[in-house]
Amino acid sequence: MSVSIDTGDVIAGLAFFLSAYATWQTVSFNKKQKSLVESQEKLNIRLLEKENEDALKEKRADLGTSFIKLGSSKYRLKIWNKGSATAKNVRLEFPEGNDVIIDSEVTDKFPMESLERYQSVELIAIVHMQTKRKHVVRLIWEDDAQPYNEKLSYPTL
Repeated sequence: MSVSIDTGDVIAGLAFFLSAYATWQTVSFNKKQKSLVESQEKLNIRLLEKENEDALKEKRADLGTSFIKLGSSKYRLKIWNKGSATAKNVRLEFPEGNDVIIDSEVTDKFPMESLERYQSVELIAIVHMQTKRKHVVRLIWEDDAQPYNEKLSYPTL
């Protein structure tokens, strides 16, 4: 039994190896492409989350407080909005008691209907030797992001 290899067999063998190589390259390319598509999907999800977060941030107000000193013995408690949105129905509470702000200042100015972006309000503070240096102020407000926001602030003299 003799086996003879002619030109047609060689061409067929080369065609077989070439098609096997092309199939292997296609499978490898498809794996890389699938990985790229998955990466793009993850990136798109992250971009959407960031866009949603930025959109929500544009609807938030961010209130804060601090004591400011005017002259040698005059103090004010300053309440400000550094957020992007308007704070509505702003209320002020003193969980540990109020011994520094004049009560009529609080009742006359609060609840505030609105506190615009970068707007502030000042309350007259009475400071004496026995006044504690650290106070707790609870700020409560509404904005476009949430109907109820609360923040504890710790202004110091």
